[in-house]
Amino acid sequence: MNPGARAEQLAAQYLQRHGLMLVQNNYRCRFGEIDLILRDKETLVFAEVRQRSRSDFGGAAASIDARKQRRLILTAQHYLTTLPRVPPCRFDAVLLDAAENVEWVKNAFEL
Repeated sequence: MNPGARAEQLAAQYLQRHGLMLVQNNYRCRFGEIDLILRDKETLVFAEVRQRSRSDFGGAAASIDARKQRRLILTAQHYLTTLPRVPPCRFDAVLLDAAENVEWVKNAFEL
């Protein structure tokens, strides 16, 4: 399993242990990809998973820059067009370090 897939698997397991239900992983469209789509009660959660082995340049969180956020928002909007109704939504980030310690950032950025 490649490191990115392993990080996504660890993140999904972590979030599921905290009560979220996995809806889909690796949703792709012409705008980009969303690593994990989950449900947190009535809220649809679009989760970006990042793992960095070093903290240079700000680490995993800093890699979700404005350009990446725009692509995630466009991809999420595309996904929402497939639903019969649009639920409340949020964007979370799941950050892993080299030792696979997990940091879950709820509402990492706004739509």
